[in-house]
Amino acid sequence: MRLPDEVLERLQDCMDAAVKAKEVEPNAMTLATLDGRGNVSARMVLLKGFDERGFVFYTNTLSIKGRQLAQQPRAALILYWKTTERQVRVEGSVEPVTDQEADEYFATRHRGSQLGAWASRQSEPLESRAHLLKKVLQSELKFVGGPVPRPPHWSGYRVLPDMVEFWYGRTSRLHDRFRFQLAGNDWNRQRLYP
Repeated sequence: MRLPDEVLERLQDCMDAAVKAKEVEPNAMTLATLDGRGNVSARMVLLKGFDERGFVFYTNTLSIKGRQLAQQPRAALILYWKTTERQVRVEGSVEPVTDQEADEYFATRHRGSQLGAWASRQSEPLESRAHLLKKVLQSELKFVGGPVPRPPHWSGYRVLPDMVEFWYGRTSRLHDRFRFQLAGNDWNRQRLYP
């Protein structure tokens, strides 16, 4: 279901304010996932795009988060900007991006990051940093003189929201909160107590 224009406008306003305030990583967000037994994991990832369909991030699909999303395709996101005292919470189902989307984004990454995607077995035990650097060098030699293609185990995910909540910090902890909740085919907007 398409996100309401107001949600997209509020999110863009939050992002613009964070950039203007010189937040170090204005697109950093917490991603929470769960495994088949209901155990929750959370980590920081980077929001790489959002539109009326949802929120996109990229990762190694064989990582803990990738394996959890394969088991339980739902996630929660939090974007928080301390400087501007704003926060956005998102909950929803998750689907993979298309191969074309993943290929296009991967092609924009720094070559070192592209090589790292081939070298890293994300979330697996690593014997030493030297071993990782050796694997990066092997990847460089494999693709020397040409572009680095996207590894088959590296792609993106789109969180399809059924809830988006905006939090705006105010004095005396009397914050403003607005929740957009999907109900059937409609989005309901509510103001919440702080």
